[in-house]
Amino acid sequence: MKGKGSVLGAIFLVCGTCIGGGMLALPIATGVAGFFPSLFMIVIGWAFMTTTALFLVEVNLWMEKDAHIITMASRFLGPIGKGIAWILYLFIGYASLVAYTAGGGELFSSGVSQIFGYAISTPLATCLFALVFGTIIYLGNVVVGRVNTLFMIGLILSYFLLIATGTSHIKWENLTRGCFGNTLMAVPLLLTIFSFQTIVPSLTIYLKQDAKALRLSIILGTTLALVVYAIWEALVLGAVPLDGEYGLAVALEKGKPVSEFLGVAVGSPWLGAVADFFAFFALVTSFLGIALGLFDFLADGLKIKKERWGGVTLGILVAVPTLFFALTMERVFLRALDTTGGIGDSILNGLFPALMLWMGRYRDKLTSEYRIPGGKPLIIFVILYALFVFTIEVLGKFGVVASLC
Repeated sequence: MKGKGSVLGAIFLVCGTCIGGGMLALPIATGVAGFFPSLFMIVIGWAFMTTTALFLVEVNLWMEKDAHIITMASRFLGPIGKGIAWILYLFIGYASLVAYTAGGGELFSSGVSQIFGYAISTPLATCLFALVFGTIIYLGNVVVGRVNTLFMIGLILSYFLLIATGTSHIKWENLTRGCFGNTLMAVPLLLTIFSFQTIVPSLTIYLKQDAKALRLSIILGTTLALVVYAIWEALVLGAVPLDGEYGLAVALEKGKPVSEFLGVAVGSPWLGAVADFFAFFALVTSFLGIALGLFDFLADGLKIKKERWGGVTLGILVAVPTLFFALTMERVFLRALDTTGGIGDSILNGLFPALMLWMGRYRDKLTSEYRIPGGKPLIIFVILYALFVFTIEVLGKFGVVASLC
C-alpha cells in the first residue's frame, strides 16, 4: 500500500491547479476596475473558494474511500444533483480546454513568427497545439506527468524572471486608478482562478483522510496562489496602461491573453518575450491537467478502455468539440474562462458543496472529527454568494451587467 503523501506535496497540488491560464485573463478582466478594487474582489473569491473546498473535505470524510464529486452529489442531492454534476463537470472541462487551446494557438502562431520568421495562421497553430499536446494525453499519465513537470519548471522560472524584469516598469498612477463599479464584470472569473475543488477527493486519498493535513494544505495552497496572483496583478496593471492601442481596454475588447500586450505596452521586447513564454507554459500546464482529467472522466463514465482504439475514441471525444469552438468563436479565450466561473464554478464548486454539507449535517445528522466552523449562517452566505455570481454571469450574457463608472 502506498504511504501517506506530504502536506507540502498537497499544497503544491492545490496551488498548481489554481494557477494556470486564468492568470492571462485576470488582468484583462480586472484592468478596467483597477488594481485595488480588483485585489479586494480577488480576496473575496479566494475566501469563497477556500471555504467551499473545506466544505467538500467535511462531506468527503463522511463517505467511503475513493468517493468523488459525482458520488457525493448522488448521495446527498439525489439523481437530479448527480445529473447536474455530470453536466457541469463536462461543461467546465470542455470550456476550459476551449480557452486554453484558443490561447495556446495564438501564442504558438506568434512564437513561430518571431523565432523562425515564418508566418503560420492562428487556426493552423491552434490545430497543431491541440494535436501535439493531445497526443501527450493519449500516451498516458506517466508521460503527461513528465511533460507537465518540465513545463512547470519553465512556468516558475519565467514567472520570477518576469517579476524581476518587469517591476521597474510599474507606475504608481496606473495602480491607483480604478472604480469598484467595474468589478462586477470580473466576479465570475475570480472563481475560475481559484478553481481546484474537483481534486479534493484525490487529496483526501493522498493524505489518507487526515483532516488537519487536508485543511492546512488547502488553506496554504490557495493562499500561495493568492500571493502569486496579487503580485502578477500589480505588475500588469501597474505597467500596462488602460487606454491606447496596446492598453488593457483593447485586450478586453479583443479577448486576447495579456502577455501579447505587455512587452509592446512598456516598450521592452525582452519583457514581451518572457511574458509570451510564461503565458505558453501556463496554458500548456492548464491544458494537460484539464485534458487528462476529462479523458479519464469520459473513460470511466462511458466505460471505454483507454488502450488502442478506445484511447483514440476518447481522444476524438475530447479534441473535436474543443477544436470546433476554439476555431469558430470570437473572444473565446476570455469568454470561456469567464463562463466556467459564472456557471460551472458557482454551481458545482460553490453551491453544491454548501448544499451537500447542509444535507449531511442537518438532514442526515452526520458527524465526524472534522467540522468547519460557521454553522448555518456561513453555509447560507456561501449559497447566496454562489447564486449572486451565477446571476451576474447570466445577466452579463444579456448585457445587463455593465460598467457603473
